[in-house]
Amino acid sequence: MGRVAYVNGQYVPHSHAAVHIEDRGYQFSDGVYEVCEVWKGQIVDQTAHLDRLDRSLRELQIASPMSRGALSQVMKEVISLNRVKNGLIYMQVTRGVAPRDHYFPPAGTPVSLVMTAKSVSSSKTDHIAAKGVGVITVEENRWDRVDIKTVGLLPNVLAKQKAKEAGAREAWFVDKNGLITEGGSTNAWIILKDGTLVTRPANHGILKGITRGVVLKLAEMKGFTVEERGFSLGEAQNAQEVFLTSASGLVMPVVKINECILGDGTPGPMVQDLRKSFHDAAELIKL
Repeated sequence: MGRVAYVNGQYVPHSHAAVHIEDRGYQFSDGVYEVCEVWKGQIVDQTAHLDRLDRSLRELQIASPMSRGALSQVMKEVISLNRVKNGLIYMQVTRGVAPRDHYFPPAGTPVSLVMTAKSVSSSKTDHIAAKGVGVITVEENRWDRVDIKTVGLLPNVLAKQKAKEAGAREAWFVDKNGLITEGGSTNAWIILKDGTLVTRPANHGILKGITRGVVLKLAEMKGFTVEERGFSLGEAQNAQEVFLTSASGLVMPVVKINECILGDGTPGPMVQDLRKSFHDAAELIKL
């Protein structure tokens, strides 16, 4: 059996899954999403992801598609039907289907819920992490509410494509004050010469990454000093180590920023330790 998707109450073949052309997610990017890691048959940090989903829905005044318990059951079923042991589960909620109009549709219009899951080779990701990745910098040009995990990702898409064309894996947005905000799909971190971890505070200008939160917890467990503050491109290029965090890449070492090779061009020991230990601090929900 091939891949299976959940679309508004039905489990359907992935190749035939579809939403209506007047779904507001398609026409207005009027929706939100979440991506959870599946690791060794367990959902990673499900509670935190669903908490953030609830917040995103509240901020956009979109109703929840179902109860937390029901949503969890659908997640488990989608993972099971797709036989995912290591991979990702994606869920998207939009304001629903209605005749195209900028105003919200009438009260009671059903929201749309789509969910998919896919296997991802952990060995492939580990191979990338063993070498480290490059990032480039781009001007911050996104809307002010990047703290909401919306499906409106066109600036992120263009930034990441620019990074790909430059031979890098990620693009960092730089704000008007010359400080790094975050990547197109990752949070940004540096490690100072004294071993202090630095990442921008998640109160404005960045998404409050779930993986970011786990790394903060892990750093506390290990007794590392953490500073939540902005940092500049120059500070990053002179840092001891640099890394990215995301559900799909976990802790990903950075070895090059623009044309600047960091250190000897290989991942440093602290980043490697954080990556290896990541799941020790994560919530793991068995299927």
